[in-house]
Amino acid sequence: MQGAQGRERRGRGGGAGAVRLTRRGRYLAWTVGVLAVLLAGAGGAGTWVYQSLEGNIHAGDIDGKIGGDRPANLSPGALNILVVGSDSRDGANAAYGRDLDTMQSDTLMVLHLSADRKWGTVVSLPRDSWVPIAACDRGDGTTSTPHRAKVNEAFAIGGTKGDVGGAAACTIRTIEQNTGLRIDHFLSVDFQGFKGMVNAVDGIEVCPEQAIRDEKAHLELDAGCQTVKDEEALGYVRTRYSVGDGSDIGRIGRQQEFMEALAAKARKKLTSPGAMYDVLDSATKSVTTDPELAGIKPLTALASDIRSIPSDRLTFLTVPNYPRELDVPADKANIAWQYPQAQDLFSALAGDEEVEKDRLTTPTPLTARSISVQVLNGTGTSGAAAGASEQLRLAGYSVAGTGNAQEPDGKTAVTCPPGLEEQARAVAQRLRKPAKPRTDPEAAPGVVTLTVGADFEGVRG
Repeated sequence: MQGAQGRERRGRGGGAGAVRLTRRGRYLAWTVGVLAVLLAGAGGAGTWVYQSLEGNIHAGDIDGKIGGDRPANLSPGALNILVVGSDSRDGANAAYGRDLDTMQSDTLMVLHLSADRKWGTVVSLPRDSWVPIAACDRGDGTTSTPHRAKVNEAFAIGGTKGDVGGAAACTIRTIEQNTGLRIDHFLSVDFQGFKGMVNAVDGIEVCPEQAIRDEKAHLELDAGCQTVKDEEALGYVRTRYSVGDGSDIGRIGRQQEFMEALAAKARKKLTSPGAMYDVLDSATKSVTTDPELAGIKPLTALASDIRSIPSDRLTFLTVPNYPRELDVPADKANIAWQYPQAQDLFSALAGDEEVEKDRLTTPTPLTARSISVQVLNGTGTSGAAAGASEQLRLAGYSVAGTGNAQEPDGKTAVTCPPGLEEQARAVAQRLRKPAKPRTDPEAAPGVVTLTVGADFEGVRG
């Protein structure tokens, strides 16, 4: 059996924060798996093959589109790579989105490789994540307005004119503003290239425990083991609502298993130059990267770095989250990132610190709605507290009231009475410029106090 079993890992959110979606931390998510496919051919294909495939890889121009105000690079030598499964609606992909006329990101991850290349972390960002979307260049001479939406909308906004580079730039800008991570590269893989890779290895065996009928994914599969290719393979990694609990989290797990099976089968094709060429041809045609990664040599070097990491130090996580309906009862379709755990994860990666999974897991989520926040204006400028309060409300927090700080010093601060330390840390980590929370026995009882200073940069999530 090739490994794509079709078993659900866990329901959406689950109240547990970080979710490990792999058996032994070895399954590459399906877009990262393209790198494994490229590496599989590295030992068996001649130089002429790579030269002939070099022109297949597309370079997306992101220069001048990401903008300024980017996070600092806190760990030179480490790499943060945005990995996108592109759900474009152009050409042969049009059948997969008749109700959409824009590009979409079907899978979204950040791959972190440590500076010493001894460990790595892949963080999946579910497409249903409800986050602030940055103002972006649409590529048509206009700029979008900042707003909150599903995280994958950033790809659609930047790709309004069908430009993958623009789509990636808007996604990078949005991810950077929501995580504080500096993104160094991007890699996007589209649907049709994925199908070509699967067909080149004569399909992949999957074993769904129940029959799947999903009109949106154009998929009808009986229960039991069977080999899928063409539209069935694509439908299998895209299906969501007809399998398990219908969550994006479950789909991520299936995609990770499927691509590991694809990479393993591609390696077996090394004895067949023709089949291996077909795999590599499809893989390279499906890839768009930033200019620095746009070549066989840098991509296979990246794949080699990933493969060299010990299996027990390549960790797969989903950003800690919970159903957003716990904050906004009417919203049953999206998820909220769980703070402070989400920012603990991103801060660790920004500092090139290996993630301690135990720090990211809690028995029950600390929801934004359960935290009451008092907002004080410490800037001396009218309206600062009201503006911050509105951002907190949009993020799901309960705002107890606003006022003016007694002794404004212009610095943003988060304080709380004893017993509310974790709630204060959650509020502090939501700020785009996190403030270290302080416990004060004389602080207002029952609430976390946010004093807005001149250095206040907004609220994430």
